[in-house]
Amino acid sequence: MSTRIVFIGAGSTMFSKLLMCDIYSHTALKKATIVLEDIDEQRLDLTYRLAKKILKDFDLPGKIKKTTNQKEALKDADFVISMIAVGGLDAWEIDKNIPLKYGVDQIVGDTLGPGGVFRALRHIPPILSIVKDMEELCPKALFINYANPMAAIMWAVNRASSIKNVGLCHSVQATTKEIAGYIGAAEWENYPITNEDWHEFYYRPLPENVNFYVAGINHMAWYLKYEVDGEDAYPEIREAYNDARAYEADTVRFEILKHFGYFVTESPHHFSEYVPYFRKSPETIKRFMSYTWNALEIVREKGKGDDESVLRQIEGKEKIELQPSVEYGAKIINSMVTGEEIRINGNVNNNGLITNLPDNCCVEVPCLVDKNGINPCYVGDLPPQLAALDRTNINVQSMIVEAALSGSKEAARQAIMLDPLTSALLTLDDTRKMAGEMFDAESQWLPQME
Repeated sequence: MSTRIVFIGAGSTMFSKLLMCDIYSHTALKKATIVLEDIDEQRLDLTYRLAKKILKDFDLPGKIKKTTNQKEALKDADFVISMIAVGGLDAWEIDKNIPLKYGVDQIVGDTLGPGGVFRALRHIPPILSIVKDMEELCPKALFINYANPMAAIMWAVNRASSIKNVGLCHSVQATTKEIAGYIGAAEWENYPITNEDWHEFYYRPLPENVNFYVAGINHMAWYLKYEVDGEDAYPEIREAYNDARAYEADTVRFEILKHFGYFVTESPHHFSEYVPYFRKSPETIKRFMSYTWNALEIVREKGKGDDESVLRQIEGKEKIELQPSVEYGAKIINSMVTGEEIRINGNVNNNGLITNLPDNCCVEVPCLVDKNGINPCYVGDLPPQLAALDRTNINVQSMIVEAALSGSKEAARQAIMLDPLTSALLTLDDTRKMAGEMFDAESQWLPQME
């Protein structure tokens, strides 16, 4: 019997394509059945047509199915991958623009802050519906989540369900390559904005001579060890602070390194949203970010180009590449099917893994993967200053989970009040007013909130 892999939110065509090509690049998975599910029939059909083209071009024995029925998709699944985006770009625009009117400038707004809170409120209920259906239809399957905000979603999943799960992000892979470029241990890699950058981001492998150990929470995990050729590379990383090109590319994270002693995983612009130091005013933003970008507009424009590219690939006018990427999803599936042992960084329940972070929050730690599944590694205490920084975000996440599970608007407002950036910029009354505007604007996606 072939491995059955379900994509929930498969209308995200380019990411679905990446994962499909990644999966089918593994010998043991070439016969896999991939079930594509989405509530948007038009987007779903586009992904399905591309998937059929992949099977045909590479003469693969696998099967592709599509459905708009979640229960039908999940029946007898071995692996379930979530990549949903409730409200799409319309909701994301609200997440960014209403806070901006109040002076809270989020460059992405999908992890913490007002945008992260509301994205979580939109995403947690449908994701809980997935794992609840899994309990009935495929109770032994592994749930793999790619949707943000990662930590809040996975915390809610672990509170509400016993389904085996892991949350995946590519910030560790990206930052590992970026650091190697800063210290001359590998080619320089730009943070992905252009299609060429994204290709390098996904398909340039991690340097073989680099060894690292990362732990913390998603988007705020820490390089506790970074070695090149078996030698500690932290002296070179600290020296890169004085390299003009490296410092300009990554000012925020080099400042965090300078003041807190360790390099953090998330990109500098995005990380600047999670702390109160770098986005207090347009002048502060300009001081710490010599260049900037609007993530929403980049995704909007990239989406248009991606759809044109997909149509060319379906018509045979553009080549499709079947190759492994740096994403962990396909590697996990291959490892669990074949028994080939790998190490990843996964987002999992903190059942004593990081001892100075709260029990049962979601932590990002090294995990060993084999036929037995995801085996998280014990970390112990983080350096106290790093645990303190992480706890400022975990405080918000805990209230997000409370709001999402209870339907309490007041808990959601309090989550935003606790956000490090928002609380550095707004009064409590203004925060409450801002949240009220966001609830009014996003009510169509939040029927559970009272």
